[in-house]
Amino acid sequence: MIFVRNSASVFSAFVLFLVTSVGVQAQRLPAGVHPEHYGLTVTPDLKAATFSGEETIDVVLDAPSKRITLNAAELKFGEVRAYVLPVAAYSYGKLGSQPRPLNPVEADRHPQTATVTLDGEMEQATFSFAEELPAGRVTLAIRYTGVLNDKLRGFYLSKTKARNYAVTQFEPTDARRAFPGFDEPALKATYDIAVVVDSGDTAISNSNMISDKAGPVAGKHTIRFATTPKMSTYLVAFLVGDFKCTEGKSDGVPIRVCSTPDKVELTRFALESAKYVLHYYDTYFGIKYPMPKLDMVALPDFEAGAMENFGCITYRETDLLVNGKTGDIPEKKRVAAVVAHEMAHQWFGDMVTMQWWDNLWLNEGFATWMETKPAAAWHPEWNFDQDDAQGLNETLNLDAQRTTRTIRATASTPDEINEMFDGIAYGKAGAVIGMVENYLGKEVFRQGVHNYLQAHLYGNATAEDFWSAQTANSHLPVDRIMSSFVTQPGVPLLTFSERQAGSVPVMQSRFFLSAEETNRPLAGQLPEWTLPVCLKSNGQPICRVLTPGDSSLPMPMDAGMPFFYANAGAKGYYRTAYTPAQLSAITAKAESSMTPPERIGLLGDRWALVQSGQADVGDFLNLILALKEDSSAAVLDTAHQQIQKIDSEIASDEDRAALAAVLKRQFGPVYSALGSPEKKESFDRRQLRGTLFELLGEAHDTAVLSEAQLLTARVFAVDNKKDRTLDSALADAAVQVSAANGDAALYDKVLAVSRNFSDPGEQTDALLLLARFRDPALVRRTLDLIASGEVRNQDSWAMLTELLRERATRDQAWEYMRRNWERVSAQLTVSSGAEVVGAAGAFCTVEQRDQISSFFATHKVAAAERTLAKAVDSINDCIKLQTVQEPKLHAWLQLQAK
Repeated sequence: MIFVRNSASVFSAFVLFLVTSVGVQAQRLPAGVHPEHYGLTVTPDLKAATFSGEETIDVVLDAPSKRITLNAAELKFGEVRAYVLPVAAYSYGKLGSQPRPLNPVEADRHPQTATVTLDGEMEQATFSFAEELPAGRVTLAIRYTGVLNDKLRGFYLSKTKARNYAVTQFEPTDARRAFPGFDEPALKATYDIAVVVDSGDTAISNSNMISDKAGPVAGKHTIRFATTPKMSTYLVAFLVGDFKCTEGKSDGVPIRVCSTPDKVELTRFALESAKYVLHYYDTYFGIKYPMPKLDMVALPDFEAGAMENFGCITYRETDLLVNGKTGDIPEKKRVAAVVAHEMAHQWFGDMVTMQWWDNLWLNEGFATWMETKPAAAWHPEWNFDQDDAQGLNETLNLDAQRTTRTIRATASTPDEINEMFDGIAYGKAGAVIGMVENYLGKEVFRQGVHNYLQAHLYGNATAEDFWSAQTANSHLPVDRIMSSFVTQPGVPLLTFSERQAGSVPVMQSRFFLSAEETNRPLAGQLPEWTLPVCLKSNGQPICRVLTPGDSSLPMPMDAGMPFFYANAGAKGYYRTAYTPAQLSAITAKAESSMTPPERIGLLGDRWALVQSGQADVGDFLNLILALKEDSSAAVLDTAHQQIQKIDSEIASDEDRAALAAVLKRQFGPVYSALGSPEKKESFDRRQLRGTLFELLGEAHDTAVLSEAQLLTARVFAVDNKKDRTLDSALADAAVQVSAANGDAALYDKVLAVSRNFSDPGEQTDALLLLARFRDPALVRRTLDLIASGEVRNQDSWAMLTELLRERATRDQAWEYMRRNWERVSAQLTVSSGAEVVGAAGAFCTVEQRDQISSFFATHKVAAAERTLAKAVDSINDCIKLQTVQEPKLHAWLQLQAK
């Protein structure tokens, strides 16, 4: 699964939920019962928003028992019976075959009827029988009903203006809201699924359709699907509606990309992406795609970015639908990466699944690392390696906060499990995997991945299984490297001293963004990371493993070349600190001897040291100015984001004006030198112009503000639709700048676009743009819109968090949220509530910190306990940062004014 966030500059990311490890009662099922096969018939009523189900579950009992406990939530039970069948009755079909024909009633004419006891808190149902069930195979036959909810989880309603759809989202623990079952990842089984739908509707599920027959009543027809392979409950899917699809094929596998009928023309780019990715993965993994077909379906209401249901991947519309001819490249990049992420899961997560949620990183870290590989091979000009470097910076900053967690962490309850889907499971785990691949070499690492998958086909695995396979294949200490990152939290800091003959001294410590925490020993002991460090100097990079006991790294002196950079390729999961002489040499050689990802890493390291109080903000701004003419858009975008942080978190009102003056003077000529857009310009050059334009607009450059107004007028000149003749990067930057300075007339135009459902991407962009307006009256209109329920709850939280994070609007947004919490919280789901709590960490005063702590202590948000702790940490860190760095920024600005 991949999550979305409300940053327009990030094409694919994840919601940063944060895991809690508080001691609560585990909600695991009792041992001793093993499901083998489900027969499931579901009948949704889209008008009444209800459904009914008939289910058989073939289980094996380890010992005789009068009780069977399984998972169920928000379901009402009818009759439940247990049948004891002869062994011959259990003849399961292979993948793609007809379901088994035997009716359990025909084999056991004396079934037992169960008494059902529900435990809502544990989300469990216990079936109790008068007589003991024997050890061995038993079939449970269950009738039940449920509600198609509006919370975007379980079996739920997804709506358009035209009609309702019934769709599923089961990860991590919501299959139990659609059918009673053994809702734990290790309890795999096969499935025969049938869906009874209205005439004119269709259904899509994990495997291929094998029959479509009228009935069981007039106006209905029953669609049956082939038997699935063994899989976990959270990967089951069934979708009902009038979906239309674009079809293709890759390596002999039929592929469909489906949507609501009005958007089917937007499915073609995703189809081309999937065709390329499937062949790429067949080759990379050395194991063919395991299902007989692949469906990818865009859903109108869908909270996550996408979900890797086996053979039936579901997507938020903006992560699957884009116009292949006129769509902007950032939109296409997002779709290509999300498609690649979810398709990677078909092998890594679906075919081989983690044993339990504590090893979720095996699924999500791997897919995060993998998602840009096929996309970059398909479109190398889109610079995915630079996106990866920017993502690594974000993850390192997340993990360097005081409140973080280990990659593998305790998760026993649904809330704890939901909080596992965070930047550690995705970003950190993916980065560590990428670091190990960089150390081993691509082919050695690929072979280790193949061996791991081959050994656990259709089964479950642990972290140790993965790194043991890599260790055995490479004969290198992968187990020690990965275990040191998986089992302890935080970010290593490598502090270098001046080179000596044949080596460079280095000290390893734990890095914290907080100045108060930096270099504090972990749990009273020094950190014990074993990590590969790749040093770049005159020749080829030299990779060495640094152990906790090492105080230096071998590095021959290069004649006349004092320069070295200690993170070649920007793949290492660590921060670096250099001597002044080393840093000066690195800065001098940055343009000529370092790649764009390495320069992004350098900026990230130096900004992190500013935040921790180990470097001066003035020196950091000097580094930015040294790179102001960098040819890479991602390097300038990184610098731009850091300038925004300085403006938001450090600068006083007086200093903000002075900083803006410096930026106009320094970056104005760089923007002018780029000239006007040209038809055949590279993607990177267009993005660079857009970044510089936005930077100067935020600095209130009068010429840029005027140009922004003219471009924005053209953008909205024709029926409030984007003018495709404009350079998209420049037009997008102009609209962002104009919105921040916009009036009610422009607001109304953006609002009209946000209500146009024909293009999901433009609609979502417009919603986020509404949150960019700064006029208090317009901010109030946006807040009222969020609280009204008019905006889908998959989108409203992103608007709110944008307002909470922005210096100009956060006070008003927070006060509104406090006064209108009942209306605001009604728009939140389990997932988005945690994101709103996290956004409250953008404040920077003691008073606001105390308000936030007090408010959320009495207004609990599900699955957000650690998120709240991190938000409070962020506020404390901002207070300290401002105290330490504001005088230094002021002094630097005074020097610049001379």
